[in-house]
Amino acid sequence: MIIEQFEASLREKGISLNEQQLDQFEKYYETLVEWNEKMNLTAITDKEDVYLKHFYDSITASFHFDFTKPFHLCDVGAGAGFPSIPLKIVFPDIQVTIVDSLNKRISFLNHLANVLHLENVHFIHDRAETFGVNPAYRESFDVVTARAVARMSVLSELCLPLVKVGGHFIAMKAAHANDELEMGQKAITTLGGKVEEVFTFTLPMEESERNILIIKKDKLTPKKYPRKPGTPGKTPIE
Repeated sequence: MIIEQFEASLREKGISLNEQQLDQFEKYYETLVEWNEKMNLTAITDKEDVYLKHFYDSITASFHFDFTKPFHLCDVGAGAGFPSIPLKIVFPDIQVTIVDSLNKRISFLNHLANVLHLENVHFIHDRAETFGVNPAYRESFDVVTARAVARMSVLSELCLPLVKVGGHFIAMKAAHANDELEMGQKAITTLGGKVEEVFTFTLPMEESERNILIIKKDKLTPKKYPRKPGTPGKTPIE
């Protein structure tokens, strides 16, 4: 996806990027590739692939959920900033907190935020399990996102404790999301969530399947969740 296609595809969805935003995406790409030589941030470095599989793919969340109003978003395990930083570029009024377990990635994100002149972004080095029991953050976010971090039964335990009641957890998945959802249904319910909508579509050009699962938090998460680091992955709620 060349830049012109990126811009045109977003315009078709009602998103018009200005020169500053296009420049931010360009600098994002350059910074990502530069830092990727020193640390493993992404296996995808070809420019057209980064624009399609990272930038455009991240923004697809906004095709199915309203990002135009200001809210506080937490991105769990965002790695090199996906999906929250592309969403922040397109919708600058949202406030973003990224939690990631690798300090090197936090260093990259801090540098990136300076390069892109992003405001109201916070990067926290922590495991999602310990972050989720911290009273300063627990059940305090309007929206929590995660993109391809873990299967739904595990991911729900990492993300739903952070969502405030009435807020949303948006899981971005590739293929087989419905199978994952079936396996993860018990975890979602146990943690206070309810599946609101599931959107399935294909990424343009390469036609690979994508799924966006929107889960509403309608009850408080029981105090015992999330469990200790590593436990959700080893013994998921199923």
